[in-house]
Amino acid sequence: MGRRGKREYVQVLRLLETFSQEEVHSAVKDALRLGALSFDAVKHLLLCQMEGRPPRLDLELYPYLHRVRVSTTSAKDYMSLLPGRAA
Repeated sequence: MGRRGKREYVQVLRLLETFSQEEVHSAVKDALRLGALSFDAVKHLLLCQMEGRPPRLDLELYPYLHRVRVSTTSAKDYMSLLPGRAA
């Protein structure tokens, strides 16, 4: 996402000014599970959790939220970063 992704990342980190690390972590995990990882989605999930109401993240209603799929990186991929190892 380039510059926009960096901006979103910083906005999510700034949520730590108001919410605990555990709350932000939980909201990011929920956003990943829902495939809607953006500052807006994470903030929405945090506010819903704080207010005790269910989140309303129907992605069909919010086309501007980015759908993401995050895969697990294997340790083998990191080995290619060592000197003398080819990818």
